[in-house]
Amino acid sequence: MRAVLTVIGKDKVGIIAGVSQELAALNINIVDVTQTILQDNFTMMMMLELQPQADYELIRNRLKTLGEQLGVKISIQNEEIFDAMHKL
Repeated sequence: MRAVLTVIGKDKVGIIAGVSQELAALNINIVDVTQTILQDNFTMMMMLELQPQADYELIRNRLKTLGEQLGVKISIQNEEIFDAMHKL
């Protein structure tokens, strides 16, 4: 099952490393990633591959805690829901 993860916040050292390490600890594979810095603002979007039995509530809670530690907002959504929300 695939998911889309977004990270938004003020740029600082360690954001990509922190997110990547947490995803690895959750056994989540990063399939694709793009990131940019616009002035002092960091944005990143990742396409992830999750295990079929992945516990979204656990993953969301762990990523929320990580986001608070890093000072960024981290969101994760099932790819199908993300696609449906962003169709014109």
